[in-house]
Amino acid sequence: MLKIEEIKDLINLINDSNISDFVYENEGAKVEIKKNRPEVQAIAAVSAPAQQVQAVQPQAAPVVQEEVAQAPAVSSNENLHKVTSPMVGTFYQSATPDAPAYVSVGDKVSKDTVVCIVEAMKLFNEITAEVEGEIVEILVKDGELVEYGEPLFLVKAL
Repeated sequence: MLKIEEIKDLINLINDSNISDFVYENEGAKVEIKKNRPEVQAIAAVSAPAQQVQAVQPQAAPVVQEEVAQAPAVSSNENLHKVTSPMVGTFYQSATPDAPAYVSVGDKVSKDTVVCIVEAMKLFNEITAEVEGEIVEILVKDGELVEYGEPLFLVKAL
């Protein structure tokens, strides 16, 4: 059974993502989260056998518009590979806050080189470069929420 804090964390992750519907079932318990308006509203319905759990509704978050810096122009004839996130979660450049980043722009990587961690529901998933090459650009900031399939790195394949 999920604890109320874990449900709140789930709501916040879903609220900050582009996901509109989420269902989680485990051992007879069911958590269903649906967003009516992607920017501010999320509703959670929780049901568990022999227990009554109140629905949790997050506070409406203000919509913040950020200026997006333009990515540097990359020649179209370069063979660039996008390393993408395999899940929704939080992007981390290093194993711990005081550790150096796994990779930096200009670093050479192999297919098995760990380039970052994506944390989802307290599970830390190592993400590899998937190709042999050189890191050209890091597309996400440390600690940012990332979506499934979102590009994290551009790698110039060798």
